[in-house]
Formats: sequence, structure tokens, C-alpha cells
Amino acid sequence: MNHWRGARFIPSQNSSASGGRRRRRKKERCQSESKTQEKEVEEKEEGLGKERKETVPIVSCQTMCPAQELWDRESQNRLHRFEMVPGTEKFRKPRGDPLRTVKEYSRPAAGKDVTKPSDLRPPDVLLKTVCYLIDEIAGSPSLHPWTEVYSFVFDRLRSVKQDMIIQRLSGKDCVAILERTVRFHIYASYRLCGEPLRIYDPRINDTHLQEYLSWLFDCYKSGSGPYPNQVEFQTLGLLYNLGSSRATQHVLELPERLRQTASVKLAEAINQAFLAGNPIRLLRLAQRLDFLQACALHRHLVTCRRHLLLIYSHGYNSRNCRFPLDRLAQLLSLETSLTAELCQVYGIEVNQHNQVLFSKSTFTEPEQGELDCKLYHNMVSEKQRGLTVKSIIHNCP
Repeated sequence: MNHWRGARFIPSQNSSASGGRRRRRKKERCQSESKTQEKEVEEKEEGLGKERKETVPIVSCQTMCPAQELWDRESQNRLHRFEMVPGTEKFRKPRGDPLRTVKEYSRPAAGKDVTKPSDLRPPDVLLKTVCYLIDEIAGSPSLHPWTEVYSFVFDRLRSVKQDMIIQRLSGKDCVAILERTVRFHIYASYRLCGEPLRIYDPRINDTHLQEYLSWLFDCYKSGSGPYPNQVEFQTLGLLYNLGSSRATQHVLELPERLRQTASVKLAEAINQAFLAGNPIRLLRLAQRLDFLQACALHRHLVTCRRHLLLIYSHGYNSRNCRFPLDRLAQLLSLETSLTAELCQVYGIEVNQHNQVLFSKSTFTEPEQGELDCKLYHNMVSEKQRGLTVKSIIHNCP
């Protein structure tokens, strides 16, 4: 017979009391240690905060590129062709033009003093630098190819960002720089779409664009304002991040005066159509967007059109069903010839009478590289008529 079955251990009063005292002492000791650690952390944070406030660097560089960097890069033959004195490009060591040379981005190195006053540009010089990059480089009709233009501007904007972070720049100067930078990256995401990865990587552009957008929204939230372009960028942020729960939540938390503006309401409607899986409504609403808004949206168009064709391949899956090609072109916001090409890419038959024969069994996904996104940009490109790169990025007629 098993005498342990159902048996319980009942501690004596003395052992229970002594155990309780030990637990209380241990709890008090832990609480005391916790309070001490919290106090130490608070003191450290306060010290760091004071140190940061006290060590905001003094800036004295009044040119787009520090004099020492210009000399170094000239002697090391590291000048970009956009920065050389005209006529010296073929010299063994081309000369740098102080009016065209822009501080390049360099990764922070151990032991390197990044707060040297002569290397840091004040807010007005940083804004002037950004405007130069837009007006004379990105917006120049004579500089080609634009992939090289993008690479140069991208790098020099990173150096501007670096100076801003070191100075802890905020307020209207910071907003003015960030707004132009965000417009540049959104425009570039459209213009360079489909370029080889060795020339342009959309993921890298996206990473930096998201960082700039987040920083800009923080400035709007923490600054005193007013910020006249806030509605524009809240709209662009949602259109670019269509379907994102974070972007959707951000817009829902905006003040009512911003949410009730026409462009934000339109962006919300497009986002709702995307989340509801309604590509026809999305494409119809997208017709009302301006050019830069369409640039922000354009990266979702391939997915949207694919979804529409997939729905129709199931909904009109019948041997005797014939769908008019021109009607499908209207729904896709494409030209008739491009609609026929897109159908073929997805394995959808178009007969000699310009009729579409949808079939769920023949619908196929295109192989990598088979779908050239640039061919289907007409909905965006049509909106650019009369607009220059300068006017797009500066947001002026």
C-alpha cells in the first residue's frame, strides 16, 4: 500500500513564520536595490541631457563644402565631375570649384571629431545647399544620366542629414530641409523605377525616405508651427505607405482640421479601397491625385492591377464570356495596347477582335524581369505635363 498517495506537506508554524520573514526581507532588499538602480539611471539620463545641451557644437562653415575637405578631395583626386572647375576635368588632378563642391557623406570613424566647427554648416547654409542640389543638379536639363544625378544628390543629402543630427537641428529650418528631401526621394522612386539594382536600389531609397518622413512628422508634432505644407506631407506619407497599419493609425490620430482637408480625405479613401481589396475604386480615385501624389502611389499600381485581373479571371471564368478590351483598359487606367500586353504577361488571352477571355486556370504570375513597370506609368506621367523637377521638389508652379 502506498502511504504517500494524497499526502500533503503541512509546514509547522515556526517554519512558516520564519519563511515569511525571509520573503519579506528579500522583497524589501529587492525594492531597495530597484530604487537605487532607478535613481542611478535617472541621474545618468539627467547628466547626459545636460551634457547634450551643453555640448551642442558651434558651427562656422559658410560654404557647401568645408575648405579642408575640398583640399583633401582635390589632392586625392576624389572630386565628382559635377564639382570640377569647367575645363579641368581631363587634368591629372582636376580642380574643385568652391561654388559647386558639396560636402560628401562619410561614415563616423572611431576617434574622429565630428563636432569640429569648421566642418559643420549652419541651418541657413544647409538649406542653401539643398536648394543648390535641387536647382543646379537634380533639376538641370543638361546633366545626364539621371541615375548619376540621383546618386550624387542622394549622397550629399546624407551629409546634410549628418550635419543636422550633430547640431540637433529642429524647427522651421529643419522642416524646410526635410520637406524638399522627402519630395526628392518620392520623385526618384517613380523616375528610377525599373532601373537595374546596380544603379538604383529602391529598398535603400525607401529606407531613407521612411526615416525622413518619420523625422518630419516628429517635427510637425513637437514644433510650434505653423507648417503650411503639413497637409501635403501627411497625404504623401499615407499614399506611399498604402495599407500600412502604422501609417493608417498615424492619420487617424491627426487633428480633425487636418483629417478633414480634401487631400487627406482622398488619401484615406484610397487607403480604404486598398485595404478592402477594391482595385477598381482605388484606380478611379487615383485619377484625382496630383503628380507627386501619383508618384507616391505608383509603387502600389502593379499589385493593384494584378489584383483586378485576378478577380476578373475568377469572376468571368467562362468559355463563352468575352470582355471588351477597351473597357478593361479604362478600368486599369491604361492604353488599350498596354492592357493587351499586360494581359499576356499574366497568361490572359486577348483574341483578334480585341476581346479578353478570362480564365482562372490560365492565370499565371510573370517571371522576374518579365513585367516592366515603366511601361505602365502613363497614369502618372500624364500628370507631369508642364512641371519641371525644380517645381516638383520646391512645390512651386
